[in-house]
Order: sequence, then structure tokens, then C-alpha cells
Amino acid sequence: MLEAFLPTLVTLLVLVDPIAIVPIFIALTPGMDSVQRRRIAIRAVITATAILVVFALAGAEILKLFGIGLPAFRVSGGLMLMLIAIEMLFEKRSQRRSNAAMHAHESDHPQESDPSIFPLALPLLAGPGAIATVILLMNRSGEDWGARAVVLAALATAMALTMVFLLLSSSLARHISPTAVNLLTRILGVILGALAVQFMLDGLAEFGVFTRAAAS
Repeated sequence: MLEAFLPTLVTLLVLVDPIAIVPIFIALTPGMDSVQRRRIAIRAVITATAILVVFALAGAEILKLFGIGLPAFRVSGGLMLMLIAIEMLFEKRSQRRSNAAMHAHESDHPQESDPSIFPLALPLLAGPGAIATVILLMNRSGEDWGARAVVLAALATAMALTMVFLLLSSSLARHISPTAVNLLTRILGVILGALAVQFMLDGLAEFGVFTRAAAS
């Protein structure tokens, strides 16, 4: 159980990337006190968790409505994760997410002081990569509800840790070294890249390009 839980938790933490969200969260809540920031953090994490749980439980059915097969989604999801991994390795992901979040907040909500739903919950916390991954991880578990429970438990843990980071954002921003963040981001980018390749190989194996044994 633990052997399956830890890799799943690490994967979800890489995708949600709570460390990189902290400075964005602070930038989106200028002049707010700790109580206001706490409310926004709680609302954002709860909303993002609800979105990811819905896709985890019903993602395959949602894909069927659009005529998308799981092998195709595995390959496209793997490509998406690979792009995120490359951005992490070359320090482009945090800058892109920050710029996109600030632009959306300023242009779409000029008078709105609550960025909890957009852009924090969606697309920063429950982004395309995270949505694709929870669908793929749940599908990989098949009908084994024990394995599915592990995925959901890892998701809940990842979002709980994200909540902690956001609640401690003001303090963390003063103590996290930019060098340490850059190093951790690159290491996690390598891990995410390997996961992306595995997703693509699994999808291609289901298409019959080669055997699953060769993809493992």
C-alpha cells in the first residue's frame, strides 16, 4: 500500500507544485490580512480538490462522451506532462504560471479581490496536467477499489499539504531560498519527465505499437 501511495503522492505534488504557488498566491492577494488570505486559500484548495475528485471518479466516462479513448488520452496526457517537465527543467513553468495568473486576475477581474476560484483553483491548482494524471492513475487501478482508494488518499494528502503551504505563505515567502526552489524544481522535473514517458509508452502499448512488457 505504501509503495503505491508514495509515488502517487510525489507525482501529484509535482503537478500541483505548492512551493511555486506560494509567491503567486501572495501576488494575487496584495494588502490582505492573514484572515482574508486564509479564507481564499481554503476556498481555492477545496474547489480544486472537488474538481480533481470529480475527474478521478468520472473522468473516463467524461472522455467517452467526447469519443476519446483512454489510450489516446494516455499519450496526450504524457505529452502534456512532458511539456510541463521541460518547462520545470528550464525554469519556464513558474514564470509562465505567474504571468498567466496575474494577467487573468487583472484583465478578467479588475474589481474582484477574490482570486480563489480563478485563477487559483483553476487552472493553477487543478490544471490540465493534474486532471489528466488523476484520470490516468485511477484508470490504471482498474476495478481495484483498494488501489483507487490509495490514489484518492494521495490526492487528499497532496491538497492538504498545498493548503498548509498557502496558509503559511507569508512566512514561507520570507524563508524559502530561490536557489533551493530552483534545485527542487529541476529534480521534480526529471521525475515528471520519466512519468510522462511511461504514460506515453502505456498508451502506445494499448494501441498495439509494441507489447506492454517492452514498455515497462
